[in-house]
Amino acid sequence: QVRLVESGGGLVQPGGSLRLSCAASGFTSGILTMSWYRQAPGKERELVASITLVSGSTNYADSVVGRSTISTDNAKNTVYLQMNNLKSQDTAVYYCHALRRSIDYWGQGIQVTVSP
Repeated sequence: QVRLVESGGGLVQPGGSLRLSCAASGFTSGILTMSWYRQAPGKERELVASITLVSGSTNYADSVVGRSTISTDNAKNTVYLQMNNLKSQDTAVYYCHALRRSIDYWGQGIQVTVSP
């Protein structure tokens, strides 16, 4: 089992920045990728960014390219999502995801609200 705990969400003004953290615990060896997804009210959950741990290669949704950076601290088993120039459209519940041995693991989600 892999446990994922998100932190760092909250209320931020448009144009502001936020860094989300996701700490993984349990059987963390063998995790292939870690990702951030988000789900806005009335919308489907969508991929925001992902990182392959072995290669460090990253992938971003078009809507956040140039504004967001996903990174990891392997010593802390933590993945981060730095988001800049936040827009109201970024308001959503953000979920941390890990893929390990073909099994998906999800965090409980954390709210990010972008509002004046």
